[in-house]
Amino acid sequence: MRTNNNDRLKTLGPQAARLVTTLYERGRPLFTLAEVVEITQLREASARSFVRKLVGRGVVTRLRAGLFILVPFELRREREDLGNPYVVARELMEGKPYYISHASAMDIHGMLTQPQFVVSVTSPWPVRGRTVLGTEFRFVRCKPLAFFGVADYWADKREKVMVSDIERTVLDGLRQPEYCGGFTEVAKGFWMRRPDMDVTRLVEYALRLNVGAAIRRLGYLLETYEIDAPAQIERLHSRLTASYQLLDPLLPAEGPFVARWRLRLNVSAEEILAVVRT
Repeated sequence: MRTNNNDRLKTLGPQAARLVTTLYERGRPLFTLAEVVEITQLREASARSFVRKLVGRGVVTRLRAGLFILVPFELRREREDLGNPYVVARELMEGKPYYISHASAMDIHGMLTQPQFVVSVTSPWPVRGRTVLGTEFRFVRCKPLAFFGVADYWADKREKVMVSDIERTVLDGLRQPEYCGGFTEVAKGFWMRRPDMDVTRLVEYALRLNVGAAIRRLGYLLETYEIDAPAQIERLHSRLTASYQLLDPLLPAEGPFVARWRLRLNVSAEEILAVVRT
């Protein structure tokens, strides 16, 4: 016969039960050592020892020094539960500016058809990548002036995170396709959300970011998909320089050169248009 949550709380002991109950009541499955000290009234050294024992019992998982997450009762036997990976990414940033980006943002915006096992985060701050409970967290550095196009997103009923809006998500993908599975995946995501895409904003973002490869790829993408925005496309074209870039930097340097966009098409137009038919 299954035991309920109250029965399970009784097996923790009064102090641990109070900690778990208080954290759940506060909506804080992710919590810090400082919160443990505040709730239990233990000294910091004793609180560390206390939490260490809870980790050993599978009640809590340690994410980094001083940051923990409650393991849901139904997963207690698994001993390791990450919780919402986007909330974890926010907490790993320790209050520094960030946004969920690239393939992770594409996932949030419904621009992907494949499951994701890497969480991508962009920040002006240097943060070392890490793997937590089998989930890889990749941190992409950006210049402070390139930190724009960001919006709130409710990761669950209680927690908000920062994520790139759909236009910035496309632009980041065109700038760094390697973090999104390649140019074709970015093109597919664009096509899936094209009715909601503000092309003027997308072009303004591209010009503001001022990365030649992204400007070239965006112009080519808009024309290939016959997006009716001639004035915006011309704005992109007017910013081109003489150098050429690969359409997809993940693929070999081969294929025809297209002078209009200063691109080498190592992905054929047929492959890009095939997205429309799927």
